[in-house]
Amino acid sequence: MTVRHLDKLFRPTSVAVVGASERKGSVGNLVMHNLLEGGFDGPIMPVNHHRSVAGVLTYKGVSSLPETPDLAVICTPPDAVPRIVQDLCDRGTRAAVVLTAGLGSTPAADGAVTAQDQVLAIAHKYGMRILGPNCLGLLVPGIGLNASFAHLPALPGNIAFASQSGAMCTAVLDWARARGIGFSHFISMGDALDTDFGDVLDYLGSDPGTRAILLYVESIRERRGFMSAGRAAARNKPVLVIKAGRSATGAAAARSHTGALAGADAVYDAAFRRAGMLRVDSIEEIFAAVETLARAPKFPGDRLAIVTNGGGIGVMAVDRLAQLGGRLAELSEHTLAALDKVLPPTWSRGNPADIIGDAPPERYAAAMRTLIDTKESDAVLVMHAPTATASSTAAAQAVIDIARETKAPVLANWVGQEAVAPARKMLRDAGIPTYDTPGEAVGAFMHLITYKRNQEMLTETPVSLPAQFNPATAVARLVIEGHLASGDTMMSEPEAKSVLAAYGVPTVETHIVKTPPDAAAKAQAMGFPVALKILSPDISHKSDVGGVDLFLDTPEAVTASGERMLRAIGEKFPDARIQGFTVQKMAGRTGAHELIVGVTCDPIFGPVILFGQGGTAVEVIADRAVSLPPLNMHLARDLITRTRVWRLLQGYRDTPPVDMDALCLTLVQISQMVVDIPELMELDINPLLADANGVLALDARIRVASPADDRSRDLAIRPYPAELEEWFTLTNGAKVLLRPIRPEDEPEHRHFLDQLTPEDIRFRFFGLVREFPHSEIARLTQIDYDREMAFIASAPKEGGGRETLGVVRTVTDPDNETCEFAVIVRSDLKGLGLGHKLLAKMIAYCRARGTRTMTGQVMAENHPMLDMVRNLGFRVRRLPDEPVMETTLELS
Repeated sequence: MTVRHLDKLFRPTSVAVVGASERKGSVGNLVMHNLLEGGFDGPIMPVNHHRSVAGVLTYKGVSSLPETPDLAVICTPPDAVPRIVQDLCDRGTRAAVVLTAGLGSTPAADGAVTAQDQVLAIAHKYGMRILGPNCLGLLVPGIGLNASFAHLPALPGNIAFASQSGAMCTAVLDWARARGIGFSHFISMGDALDTDFGDVLDYLGSDPGTRAILLYVESIRERRGFMSAGRAAARNKPVLVIKAGRSATGAAAARSHTGALAGADAVYDAAFRRAGMLRVDSIEEIFAAVETLARAPKFPGDRLAIVTNGGGIGVMAVDRLAQLGGRLAELSEHTLAALDKVLPPTWSRGNPADIIGDAPPERYAAAMRTLIDTKESDAVLVMHAPTATASSTAAAQAVIDIARETKAPVLANWVGQEAVAPARKMLRDAGIPTYDTPGEAVGAFMHLITYKRNQEMLTETPVSLPAQFNPATAVARLVIEGHLASGDTMMSEPEAKSVLAAYGVPTVETHIVKTPPDAAAKAQAMGFPVALKILSPDISHKSDVGGVDLFLDTPEAVTASGERMLRAIGEKFPDARIQGFTVQKMAGRTGAHELIVGVTCDPIFGPVILFGQGGTAVEVIADRAVSLPPLNMHLARDLITRTRVWRLLQGYRDTPPVDMDALCLTLVQISQMVVDIPELMELDINPLLADANGVLALDARIRVASPADDRSRDLAIRPYPAELEEWFTLTNGAKVLLRPIRPEDEPEHRHFLDQLTPEDIRFRFFGLVREFPHSEIARLTQIDYDREMAFIASAPKEGGGRETLGVVRTVTDPDNETCEFAVIVRSDLKGLGLGHKLLAKMIAYCRARGTRTMTGQVMAENHPMLDMVRNLGFRVRRLPDEPVMETTLELS
């Protein structure tokens, strides 16, 4: 994944069309006409054996072109594409749009590989960027570039659209043009052989001409690149996604379309949410969401108040809000009394506030102002149905005036068509998000809420772990390696529980026995009642085959149960290998909730963690949510809240709430297990009992396999790199821990910044900063370890806890060519060798990951810093007309 040479693809100054044609209706003909009619002001050079195409003189081959084109558009038969790409690379061209389909099924000239494989190998060798193959092309209206065979040009605008489907591209072009919606970039990805969604997100995320990014996704190939680029782009601007294949049938169709695995839809949902993106389901929704995000003020919360002149449309809005899991604002008696004073006696006295069909503009204004002033809602949806007794435009003007006066979040829904068209235009021109139907309006509100939550996940400070968590990783590895040596992949229940126990997950006492009499004797020693379970590597779900008996309270009952199991399983599964039984103490947790925690490996995003309502009917209940590891306490709680059982876990009637810290910690412990143990393929804890006293794993299954060489089990998000921790002794003898920064460090980091002197602040940030908002400190502490790194020096402080003494950080470009550093040490700790050590550690880290150059800017008067970087080998030069020195260190 890289943005190298994408400027040649998206902002070329010259274009060659290889395969340009005079034949009407051919791709080569359409591309030439689109380029010529689009207004592109650079050279357009057709390559063909004809004398001219579309009135432009042609060139016989790439070698005869008068200049090296920035971009080539290839529309030839597939067998010719590898040779053309080689010729272009020899000539120095660094970007190509390959419209041709069928490269993957066309043998290369030597027959050893396909034409697609050969094209990719050539492109990688020379650093050429390929868009496609099998794509519609590329449009950049701002520079007049229409390098496509689309049936319509795109209007200029500030929305970027990238799609794997060419048909979706033409449909969106048609839909958007009819509504006057323009684009900064319109990109048909095709088979995404080289340039993928991660590359496009990286480029568009920093493009000043793009306000929002829209994606139509069928499949993702490079998980970590997509997540890193998506998270970086979503911090800068809205990223909205239509993901095809929600249903199993749709996923199969998407898979056959793209030739790539589609992955589980719920996992895509989790990935988009974790990246701060917003997922929608249709073309209309995606553009409505963009409009809403652009126009609506930020909502402080999720409570919606509704003002309407028609009860029916108000009820429709409430129904849709409930269907989408929204929250209707509850109006207090005080607010109802205030509304009584300004509304007729027949108003609805509730939310929605039905102000009656003859409502004049003054009534709209009074109802809105009252709801806004009482602050019992976070947004107001104003609805209007046209009537003969009231003016739609006058009502719209009242809404506009109140919205401007109060600056409150307001959305509008003027239902109908011809009669309300002028009012809708007034509202849109005033910058108020306006929708045609109640469903659209409520859907847009919920998009805002979902987007707000996803964005908050990018910046929310996680709480610290409620208990010290030091897993016995070596013990767990020993158990797993011992099992792998036996040749089996499915661990026995006792083995699985020993791995869980090594990571601090409470498990029920479990013993292995060989025969029913042995089981009775063990039960007698343990104390009754007990549970008896069959032990067989060939039987995963024991209860499905009668292999579980509970609440056995005598030795005779245990013996009889074991003999019955052996007979039943012998008849149903004669080939099953029976290794004996497990005897467990019955857990006395009356009223505890049965939950499930699981791990599986998604083909697209790698390991995922599942949580939901457990028990024997887990598949039937189907109450579950998934998330990508690594998890912290905040992300664990978010995962739990996305299930229906969450409401029960908070307590009801005489059932107290569960110990939520213990439940979240269990998910964090499982997450750490996934990070530490690549052999882990699948895990099921079902049931995991949870109540006010904590959690207890009653049953567990773990499947393991030797680590894959293809990195298919790599996490989509790089976890905390604990291997980079080290201790360092200052010149005064004090020991400090140097380690990568974590999101949980925000409180200590804020305190660290508060302790810096004004001069240190000026040297670090090139100016005085009076206050660091949460959003800024979150950006400093919640980093993507794939893209940037920050090492802090941490030490114990008086009174308990830890404090930050210094920090060094680098931000690296997506190509890993150059990184920029900054380092600062607490003002009272200078001269103890800490700054030198932090920067030296960062240099070693960047060198090890292959970064070529480290740069940094230092104020010319910051002489101690300049002396330090010179000592570490940096070149120093003064920037012209600036009080700043540029420092550079070649790492390669």
